[in-house]
Amino acid sequence: MAYDAQTPTPPEAPDVAQVVRENYISLAKFVVLRLLITVVLVAIPVAADRLLGVDSFFVTLCIPAGVLLLIFTLYRLVYGIRVFQCARVLRTYPLEFHPRVVKKRERWTRYGDVLEVRVTTRGQHGAPLMLAVNAAGRRRWPESTEEGAWFAGDLPFGGVLVLPGQRSMLFLKPADWDKTARRRDEADPERLARAQQAKLTHRTKRAVMMRPGA
Repeated sequence: MAYDAQTPTPPEAPDVAQVVRENYISLAKFVVLRLLITVVLVAIPVAADRLLGVDSFFVTLCIPAGVLLLIFTLYRLVYGIRVFQCARVLRTYPLEFHPRVVKKRERWTRYGDVLEVRVTTRGQHGAPLMLAVNAAGRRRWPESTEEGAWFAGDLPFGGVLVLPGQRSMLFLKPADWDKTARRRDEADPERLARAQQAKLTHRTKRAVMMRPGA
């Protein structure tokens, strides 16, 4: 377990279905908002020409801007697969409370910040350093992680972090895949089968943390 008799009683476990639903909604809002902006940008030159008779080069620039935004939105949507990956992990593993999560550093990417975190477990030493990304692509480090969080998964393989009282999901993978190889090799068949079911058995590098399938 992730806590013992000396650890304060963990907070109530979050409703997994609600957490996943909130992240799906967040991703959908992201896409819908940008699609609406794209429509407006493309419609501005058309409306200006037909209704006001304005044919300005600067107004026409709204069209390529809208197209670029559409391309970026579709490209970003591909990376939203992290939400689906987190949902699969949460269907495979139960939640366990870990008393403390520490952020070591972070790295900016076009699709979200890649964080380095350590999920501590009372009574155990050598917790692996993990890479983490917000499933919905937010660029905000969740608050109160030092007070603990719920983890679903198997640290040498990866998993999902959910904070008490919040709807944020962080997708986690070992920062040094090779360094944790021995722990994975020592996993019994049941652990390995569960990791395979959750699709956590593949290597993930920092540079591709936000890429689907990584």
